Amino acid sequence: MPSDTAPRDPGARPLRRRGVYRYHVLRREQRLHAPPDAVFPFFADAHNLEAITPPWLSFHVTTPAPIELRPGALIEYRLRLHGLPIAWLTRIEEWVPGVRFADVQLAGPYKLWHHTHEFAADGDGGTIMRDVVRYALPLWPLGELAHALVVRRDLERIFDFRHAEVARRIAGGGLDVPLS
Repeated sequence: MPSDTAPRDPGARPLRRRGVYRYHVLRREQRLHAPPDAVFPFFADAHNLEAITPPWLSFHVTTPAPIELRPGALIEYRLRLHGLPIAWLTRIEEWVPGVRFADVQLAGPYKLWHHTHEFAADGDGGTIMRDVVRYALPLWPLGELAHALVVRRDLERIFDFRHAEVARRIAGGGLDVPLS
């Protein structure tokens, strides 16, 4: 496992899953020209995830709105990846409004998926948004081959799209679209 298996929060549980021999870490950081209290509500609406996910995934949140995000909240999604339909279920594991939240996959394409979203004031009236995704594929070691050939590139494309779409929607000084 990577050397950062210890979570950032000293009180948080370590990332351990039965049958996970190795996991990967995707890190992204983005500066947004709006304060955390203006940015966070956009991400607190799970249905906004559809707007920042590439159209080629045909991604849809199937849990009816409104979804009250809190520890233990469940969110169901449907998407198509390389033509294959995928059902995905996540649980909100950590919820600190305005600061951080984490979701974990309970059912879906990964053996492990733990996504932490952090929002911090940048000192200039903006927000530094950080995503840290720890993930592992099933069928080790075949999953490692799939990661090298396809999955890493796919995730980078998804998060590149997300970065651009978030920047477009949260424009200089404020949100340029409704929050829902």
